[in-house]
Amino acid sequence: MDFTRLRLLVELERLGTMAAVSEVTGMSTSAVSKHFAVLEREAGAPLLVPDGRRVRLTPAGRRLAEHAVEILARVEAARAEFSGEGEPVGRVDLVMYTTAAPLVLPALRRLRRDHPGIGVHLTEYESEDALDLLQDGGADLGVVYQYSLLPRTFPGTLKVHPIGSEGLLLAQPSQSADSRTLTRRRLRELADAAWTASPYRGDEEALVRRMCADAGFTPRIVHRIDNLELVEQLAADGMGVGVVPRLSAVTRRGVAHAPLGELGGVRRVYLAGRTGGWAWRPIQVVARYLHRSAQDVLDEVPPLPEAG
Repeated sequence: MDFTRLRLLVELERLGTMAAVSEVTGMSTSAVSKHFAVLEREAGAPLLVPDGRRVRLTPAGRRLAEHAVEILARVEAARAEFSGEGEPVGRVDLVMYTTAAPLVLPALRRLRRDHPGIGVHLTEYESEDALDLLQDGGADLGVVYQYSLLPRTFPGTLKVHPIGSEGLLLAQPSQSADSRTLTRRRLRELADAAWTASPYRGDEEALVRRMCADAGFTPRIVHRIDNLELVEQLAADGMGVGVVPRLSAVTRRGVAHAPLGELGGVRRVYLAGRTGGWAWRPIQVVARYLHRSAQDVLDEVPPLPEAG
């Protein structure tokens, strides 16, 4: 049903006469009458009956007018929301990698306080799978990453905004370890160590192999572990060394963390979403809160564009 005709019906119920509706809308009485004739055909029921020289609404007409009030109110609320005038409301499906929690959770706490009308539903996926999910419409917004030494090609259907970078550390047994930025010479001293890599994140193993190859050896990857606490525990027990992101590193007796520096580069973090989705205000608001949180925990945080 046409919104204009629904508005005319609401005005008729409010004002009582065709002439009054004509006056407030600026339409001729005959034009108003024609609109009501079309509306009756759309509704499939008589909406008006003659009442002397006036008309009155039938029970069906009064009921449709009640619906019209709600429908038009929702339309106005939607227009206000998309124009930035009203409080943003809606569900945003957010996909994130596990170790993004120190970035994501503070943002969601602030968002829930400031914008309770936005509901964020979290899904955990590593970045490669998250990008597929975003493309397929299974998520609206994603927090994804890539290693600076292993850049990935982002799908052209997605718009991606960088929100900062995170340093990488080598977790190693603290006995005789050096916590200064790693050098090739010190890395070569770990040529015989038992290395740890994730069984699921191929880019992590690729980074370890590239870093070690640059130092002149092939790492002996012994452990396939995805749990970073276990990676740290293996290092504390003298059973392995591995790369951990700075935000996930845990101060633990027996573990020393050495920044990888230029040998391993950094992990760059992005917000990704379908190109058209960035126009929706709830997604823009969630993105702003994630960007604000990134300023607290990430390095080299660039400005976030005002609109997608």
